[in-house]
Amino acid sequence: MEFSVAKNKFIQTWGALGSQWGINKTMAQIHALLMVSPEALSMEDVMAELHISRGNASMNLRNLIDWGIVFKEYKPGERREYFIAESNIDELARKIAKERSKREIKPTLRVLQEVSSLHNTTTTEAQHFKTKTAELYEFVSRADTMLEKITDYKENWITKTIMKLMK
Repeated sequence: MEFSVAKNKFIQTWGALGSQWGINKTMAQIHALLMVSPEALSMEDVMAELHISRGNASMNLRNLIDWGIVFKEYKPGERREYFIAESNIDELARKIAKERSKREIKPTLRVLQEVSSLHNTTTTEAQHFKTKTAELYEFVSRADTMLEKITDYKENWITKTIMKLMK
């Protein structure tokens, strides 16, 4: 496969995968481009490579920076800002997991805690609802705590253990 075809295929596939981890297609495509670029790219480089507008590039780069998976890089003598992706795959996975927890799991936990604290449970249906939502809250809370413990380790032992098991 020719390099340009392979690179484009990777960027398109990573873009489609992005929706699975809570970001839009263009944001994931920008991330993919930066991840496989050997050096930092300017916003103009990103715009030209992906054929996107300045506003689209700017908004999505800002979001990637907020996620902590893209960083600004300054070059001496240059007025333009340059961008580079997190290069450590374990660190990338850790940051994505933390951000997803913050954006998806934590709000769900708040809702589960709220709805499972019914006061009027005189009916069988209301009691069943309270019991099930409380059980779900406990399960999700434990899973989130486990995820936090795993992602809090700088040395991601779980990834290394899984990789050893897969060999």
